[in-house]
Amino acid sequence: MVRFYRDVLGFHTDWDGGNFAEFETASGKTPLFLYSRREFAKALGQEYRPPRGINFSFEIVLWLPEYADVDSEYRRLSQLGVQFPCGGPVTFDFGIRNFYVADPEGNLLEIGSMNAAEG
Repeated sequence: MVRFYRDVLGFHTDWDGGNFAEFETASGKTPLFLYSRREFAKALGQEYRPPRGINFSFEIVLWLPEYADVDSEYRRLSQLGVQFPCGGPVTFDFGIRNFYVADPEGNLLEIGSMNAAEG
């Protein structure tokens, strides 16, 4: 998971290979933390059950400045073999252009924009 968010999506982290990772963006720290599912289950006294398929448990939204950026990011991620469970970018009547990416554990990320053109 850390490799996906760091190497594919480009989030910066000082991850040392351990059970916990915190990520940064250009604007600073984000509230995105990854903690080993196995260790998290153990800490909570629960049985570990690995995720399977698209899990629909939450969605992360990554907003880009313009529609053109959405298309560029789709092309970039396509070259990296990323899974797109809903296909390519779509523009909706309500003004959002987006697509969805699934991370290695089946969490959905919406990558989109609300800005059709340079302003």
